Amino acid sequence: MPHVHLEAPAPTRPGVLLPRRDLAVGWTLMVLIAVLAWVLTVGQARHMGMEPGTMGLALPLFLLLWVVMMAAMMLPSVAPVAITWVRGISRSSAGPTRALHIAEFVSGYLLVWTGFGLLAYGALAATGDLVRGDPQAGRWIGAGAFLLAGLHQFGPLKGVCLRHCRNPMFQLLRYSRFRPWAKDLRVGAHHGLYCAGCCWGLMIVLIPLGVMNVAAVAAVIFLEKLWRQGPWLTWAVGTAFLVLAALAPFQDWLLPGLEGAPMEEMNRMTDLTPG
Repeated sequence: MPHVHLEAPAPTRPGVLLPRRDLAVGWTLMVLIAVLAWVLTVGQARHMGMEPGTMGLALPLFLLLWVVMMAAMMLPSVAPVAITWVRGISRSSAGPTRALHIAEFVSGYLLVWTGFGLLAYGALAATGDLVRGDPQAGRWIGAGAFLLAGLHQFGPLKGVCLRHCRNPMFQLLRYSRFRPWAKDLRVGAHHGLYCAGCCWGLMIVLIPLGVMNVAAVAAVIFLEKLWRQGPWLTWAVGTAFLVLAALAPFQDWLLPGLEGAPMEEMNRMTDLTPG
C-alpha cells in the first residue's frame, strides 16, 4: 500500500485551528493585552539606563519588564493555540470558566519565558561586565550573538520547534491525555518550551541590537509562526544574521545594545542634575 504523506495546512488558512468566527473574540482580547504590554514596554524603555547588558536594572525589575515584553511579543501568535486548546480539545465550558482555563494556559506559557529571562539576565550581566572592562569586547560579543542566532535559524532544533508552532494540532491532541491536575498550566508550559526552542536565537540578537529593537524581533517571530512563507523568512533572517556576524567586528553602528554612554559622561550628567 503506497505511503501517503499528509501535510498539515498552514496556520493562516481558515479553519486550521478553529473557524475564524470562533477565534475572533479570544484573539482580539489577546491582542488587546499585547497592546497594553507594548505600551508598558515602550514606556519603561524610555526610562531605562544607558548601560549595556542589563541596562542597570535589578533582577526583579528586569524580570517584570521581561515578562511584559514576552506578553507583547508572543501573545498574538500564541492566541490561536491557547483558544483552540481550551475550546476545541479540552472542551472547557463557556464563560468565566473558559477564560480561567485560557489564563492558566497563558500563565504556563509565560512561566517558561520567565525561566528563560533568568538565563538572559545572567548572560546580559556578564556581557555588561565584559564591555565595561573592555569596550572593544562588545564587537566580538555582538558578532558571536549574530553567529549563534544565524546558525540556529538553519539548525534542526529550529525546524522541529517551528513546525510545532505552525501546526500544533497533533501535539494538542496528545496533550489531551495529560492528567487533570493543573492540566492547562502544564500544556501552556509545554507549548512554551517549543516556542523557546524556536525563538531563543531571535531573542539573543537583542544583546547587540538593544531592547529598543524588540518590535522588529517580535514581527519576525509573528511572521515565522503565522505567515505562509514563514519558513522562507526563517532562512532569509538566518542569512542576514550571518552577514551581520561578519560585519559586526568592524561596524560599531550595528551594535547599539553594546554601546553605553562612557562612565565619565554618565557621572557628569549626574553631577549636573539639579538637587
